Amino acid sequence: MPDPSTPAPQEKTQQFPATKSPPAVQNGDAIARLLVEQGLITEEQLIYAKRVKTKLVSARSLVEILKELRLLTNQQLNQVLKQQRLNIRIGDLLVELGHIRQDELAAALAIQAENKKQKLGDILVEYGFIDEHRLIEILASKLGYPFIAPVFADIDRDLLAQVPPKMFMQHSFVPVAREDDRVIIVFADPLDLEDHEAVDRVFGRRILPAIGPRQAIREVIELYRRDAQRGTVEEADDSTIIGIVNSLFDDAMQQGASDIHIEPMKDRRRIRFRRDGVLGVHKEISLDLAPPVATRLKVMAEADIAERRRHQDGRILYESAATGMTLDLRVSFYITVQGEKIVLRLMNKKGELLDIDDIGMAPRMLQQLRDDALASPSGIIVVTGPTGAGKTTTLYSCVNHLNDLETSIITAEEPVEYVIDGITQCSINPKIGVTFTETLRHIVRQDPDIIVMGEVRDAFSAETAIQAALTGHKVLTTFHTEDAVGGLLRLLNMGVEAFLIASTVTCMLAQRLLRKICPHCATSYTPTPDEYRRLGYTHGDLAGADLQIGRGCSACRFTGYKGRVGIFELLTLNDDVKDAVLARKTVQEIRRISIESSGLIALIEDGIAKAARGKVSLPEVMRRLPRTVNPRPLHELRRLLGE
Repeated sequence: MPDPSTPAPQEKTQQFPATKSPPAVQNGDAIARLLVEQGLITEEQLIYAKRVKTKLVSARSLVEILKELRLLTNQQLNQVLKQQRLNIRIGDLLVELGHIRQDELAAALAIQAENKKQKLGDILVEYGFIDEHRLIEILASKLGYPFIAPVFADIDRDLLAQVPPKMFMQHSFVPVAREDDRVIIVFADPLDLEDHEAVDRVFGRRILPAIGPRQAIREVIELYRRDAQRGTVEEADDSTIIGIVNSLFDDAMQQGASDIHIEPMKDRRRIRFRRDGVLGVHKEISLDLAPPVATRLKVMAEADIAERRRHQDGRILYESAATGMTLDLRVSFYITVQGEKIVLRLMNKKGELLDIDDIGMAPRMLQQLRDDALASPSGIIVVTGPTGAGKTTTLYSCVNHLNDLETSIITAEEPVEYVIDGITQCSINPKIGVTFTETLRHIVRQDPDIIVMGEVRDAFSAETAIQAALTGHKVLTTFHTEDAVGGLLRLLNMGVEAFLIASTVTCMLAQRLLRKICPHCATSYTPTPDEYRRLGYTHGDLAGADLQIGRGCSACRFTGYKGRVGIFELLTLNDDVKDAVLARKTVQEIRRISIESSGLIALIEDGIAKAARGKVSLPEVMRRLPRTVNPRPLHELRRLLGE
């Protein structure tokens, strides 16, 4: 048997039929059949693997099952795939190898049915079913195609001139060089028979196929088109860069993105948008465009355009000519080994202020927040959670609820995210001396009733909040901790005395944002035995639940999710909890006392209750919420939440 590390002979790499072959195998066992033909597994072993597959709750490919049964190794698989040509579509290949699921392929094919001109490989990459470089790596390593990133300056122009311009528009390939009497062709999808037939019509069958990034292929074709029209390669001028940046901002607003990531890669810059809390690839730009785009963003953010060795930040106020909307962005320039990574956070893409009744809190928990915390004349109300958990939105819904003609409310924020009439708001700006420390010193001299601090970030801000609460003020602020009880522990670790925490903190409200199930493609969902086991549940514990999951449709970009909903954990400090804090009991003890005496509902329990109402998916709850307690049965959670 030949060494599997040896690349497949070029003769095998280049052989493609001149006419369209029979359709690819649809039953998901083309690779398994090939393994039988090559003697790597027996027919009996294949039958046994199929039997195992039918008994599994979660979908697994035959190749994955054969590996788990130790009937097949990665080395054997790679060798047979390199030596034998499979007539199989790229989507089916990825499913059989276990890199995408069958339902994801079905979603991609549904998108292709709506737009027949778009290639399946483009769809799989564009909609985030698989990363393009991961796809290239699979095709290159398992099928033996050499990887080539085409560069326009290095390509033989005579080869490009032989391809009709219309063919470039319809297919994703580019000829790059001659080797002996063969032509090296870089394909975006070397398994696409239509692309191969187009190449055959131009160059015949004497070709050496390779695989390369789609974006690089498109850039070569675009530069060639410009070269043909103008006689020279067009350089990126100021208007081009301004247009790229402006269209990036406009696209982010239109798609409801909360963050824009411009990330340095070895051979390109990748741009990703965070939508509904999850990053997805938006587009890629070439290395040539990266420096002018970074410079343009630095100019807009009033950062130092000459500094490329240190981290910087700034702020951009952008008014869209297309929509007329104003966008406030916080910008961070972060130095990496491959260049600057730029992250832009969209601060007021919508600007709506939610009423406290609309933040998604369960009825009894909301009533407890109103009565035990917001109605209290003094004390500290802390909203805690990781970045992007919706803390500021909840904080401002509380501020809006408290705002009236008899109350003086003053804030210190970095920056102001929501502007509310009737309250005094200060935006921190260290560049002109308006620091957080300086602002907090002055804020108590403004005769406030309620003080809103954007974030407790250090011991000084924690002490300021404590002192303000001790002098009869109500303080609202945010914190970065995993859950509500963890917020108390972090205050103790900051050096705040336990008796001060017990006498000033009114409540700790932890929260997360989970993606809502798309209402257009929601379908019923049955938990797997593994999910029941992980929750510590039996079937009866979820009795009466309306569990759902999104199949994926055009309305949700085939993700199955659309929008987000808040998940909450409210810890009110009654006498029992205060005594536990004073005694410096462990986190587990404080949590147990809170559950027994103040009716604490953990984040995962609120998530299960919302999943049972069909708002979020159970897999999303288990994947994104911390497991701090063993959740109680659904009927008990509904009683405690007042549902």
